[in-house]
Amino acid sequence: MFLTLSAGRPGMNKTFKIQVIEFLLFGIIWIGIFSIPFFNQWGYSSLDLEKLFSEWLRIFGFFLIFLINIGILIPKYLIKQKYKAYIISAISLIAVMCVAGLVLNAVLFPTPLTMPPMNLGSGMPMELGSGMPAPIGFKPERKTDYDSLSLVIIANLIISFLVVGSSTTFKVIGQWLVADDRRKDLEKEQLKTELALLRHQVSPHFFMNTLNNIHSLIDLSAEDAKDAVIRLSTMMRYLLYDTTQGQTSLKREIGFIESYISLMQLRFSTQVSVTLEVPENIPDLQIPPMLFISLLENAFKHGVSYQNDSFVHFRIDVGGGRLNCTIQNSKQQKVSKTGNRYSGIGLANIKKSLELLFGNNHQFEIRETESEYEVFLSIPTE
Repeated sequence: MFLTLSAGRPGMNKTFKIQVIEFLLFGIIWIGIFSIPFFNQWGYSSLDLEKLFSEWLRIFGFFLIFLINIGILIPKYLIKQKYKAYIISAISLIAVMCVAGLVLNAVLFPTPLTMPPMNLGSGMPMELGSGMPAPIGFKPERKTDYDSLSLVIIANLIISFLVVGSSTTFKVIGQWLVADDRRKDLEKEQLKTELALLRHQVSPHFFMNTLNNIHSLIDLSAEDAKDAVIRLSTMMRYLLYDTTQGQTSLKREIGFIESYISLMQLRFSTQVSVTLEVPENIPDLQIPPMLFISLLENAFKHGVSYQNDSFVHFRIDVGGGRLNCTIQNSKQQKVSKTGNRYSGIGLANIKKSLELLFGNNHQFEIRETESEYEVFLSIPTE
């Protein structure tokens, strides 16, 4: 009733743990409740078994309300958002169980017939008879204690509503935790799918630019073109085999960037200043692949001029639990007129990737001056 054993999904282990905790919590609570009548008689010389079983019978009625509520009413009505049916069913359950409990308790544990109190006059300073068994054939006038019965009914109703309310609260919280766990698993799967799609979008865009570079090199220098093809094949191997797991080492990512910059330098003249600054001892860190290439592509695409001196500076530093990347490039006059320097598939993809991967735990800024653009990206390494 409490446990649902399932397998085949990674998140079901967490779901199972939540259900086990729920089962243990309910068990401990009800064991404690059933122990109360016993400990109430702990200080007496002997146990009043009849009173003890009477209290247990009363508690068992509340326990049945609890079981029916969490085992039938909540799954059948409340979870399916049939609120009106749930409220009617819960109230009906409480009414039936309270009446049945009173009747069953009266049948199994009837009030013993005793002599009524007798006042023997001023000469006898005590009342006799209230503790004496009734003689055979004695039939006293029965008076229903309506006040006492009404108090018992009200108490039972209050306790029943508390049982239903608390059990519903616990069960709803448990269902919410299970649903939240499943939602997180779905988000993780969706994240993997979206990041895979983003990589597939980046790769064709990157190869299109690189092949254009190689095409321009064929007429200028066959040897440089051959070297570019070798570098490109190395980069393709990286994309095909080193990025499939969704994580790659910082060292391999920097190697990929170095190959890309080498290809770009073959295309441009000495008027373009390209610098690459990376840590001398690259730390052993795992990062998402293809994280910087779109920004670097934009820097070459929009910041380099064939006629004027231009520059692209790429810097990576690691410290304080963060990986910081800064890309600076010259600002061309023709770009400033467009008013939309950083645009296109590459930037949109990297923004979405950062949101999926790091949520709010990242910093991404684009700064612009009269002569240059600067992109700053900071991500956590821990």
